[in-house]
Amino acid sequence: MESVNPATGRRLRTYPDTSEREADAALRDGAAAARAGGRESFGARARCLKRAAEALRSRADEYARLMAEEMGKPLAQGRSEAEKCAWVCEFYAGHAERFLAREPAEADSGKSFVEFRPLGLVLAVMPWNFPFWQVFRCAAPNLMAGNALALKHASNVSGCALAIQELLERAGLPRGLCHALIVPSERVETLIAHESVAAVTLTGSTPAGQAVASAAGKALKKTVLELGGSDPYVVLEDADLERTVEACVASRLINTGQSCIAAKRFVVVEAVLAEFTERMVGAMGAKTWGDPLEGEFDLGPLARRDLREDLHAQVRRSVEAGTRLLLGGEIPDGPGAFYPPTVLADVRAGSPAYSEELFGPVAAILPAEDEERAIEIANDSPYGLGAAVFTRDAARGERIAAERLDAGCCFVNDFVRSDPRLP
Repeated sequence: MESVNPATGRRLRTYPDTSEREADAALRDGAAAARAGGRESFGARARCLKRAAEALRSRADEYARLMAEEMGKPLAQGRSEAEKCAWVCEFYAGHAERFLAREPAEADSGKSFVEFRPLGLVLAVMPWNFPFWQVFRCAAPNLMAGNALALKHASNVSGCALAIQELLERAGLPRGLCHALIVPSERVETLIAHESVAAVTLTGSTPAGQAVASAAGKALKKTVLELGGSDPYVVLEDADLERTVEACVASRLINTGQSCIAAKRFVVVEAVLAEFTERMVGAMGAKTWGDPLEGEFDLGPLARRDLREDLHAQVRRSVEAGTRLLLGGEIPDGPGAFYPPTVLADVRAGSPAYSEELFGPVAAILPAEDEERAIEIANDSPYGLGAAVFTRDAARGERIAAERLDAGCCFVNDFVRSDPRLP
């Protein structure tokens, strides 16, 4: 595996693949460690995760630099990611015993209850965009539940994968409970089928999810997937546009636009369309971008050059379909995988910006006649991770978020974010 700095195009380091024999031994060790670890007390598991949280905070600068080098994350966002990982460790350390407490059940028998037992070894196929957070949001609850983790991380963040394993081991995690496997994606199906693997989870693209779900179904393994997103933000005529645009831009550009739950489609009613568009172009155009290791920029490069080419092709095809390009939309000269903040307007059905996920700093503005039409457009998507609605009428916003938007997490007057306290 090879890590390449996406800001410079220079190779950072090369990692030898985990051989089939090494992977087999690691999976068997993991399953054995899970059997032993399942007998540990919640207190012992919690102490390990609390030490991991301390390490995440004390080494936040180091981990932020590693993320910047391998996938281009701005340093401030990398430090925030390390802090969020510490939080999720502490959250599950403090709540897992209650979450997994025995539950009494009513039945004809004299005494019935539901008991929660560890599954065993969980294979985690993780993405590059949040190379620490995506792992820890999976690892913290699983380790507290008594499971073991086999980590197959994205190939361009192999250094992050190994750093996470080292961090957990130094925090006192028993040997085998977390093992990073440096393997290419084409070997994932073989890992899923391994007799030591009890379950698999993936965060990634729809094609990757289809492949993992198919392999897991064939092997009868439990599966949890989180796939792509194209979150709609509905902007109504009574929205506070200053606060709305601030939230919309923050969500669209976090992690250089490479987030599943980032705002991607801005569905705006005609009454405020012109003002929203003007404010959006101004706010997006004011953002800075550059090499994260050379300054505190708002945006870094995209994680890989091929991802930039894919994004640019979507922008070009959208313009060819009648979308107006108001800002950006051009590949800059120089090394690296940079793409400027971009705004597309008059985005309508038939355009890639309307129906596809744009994984980068591109905002798509979709016009709507009124509230009813805005909700129809927001829901006209195969995606459904998150959504938001902006209105000064809190009751109106809550009703739309709770009852009308077809998405898993719906926010009112704020941008969608992940939180261990919420589903």
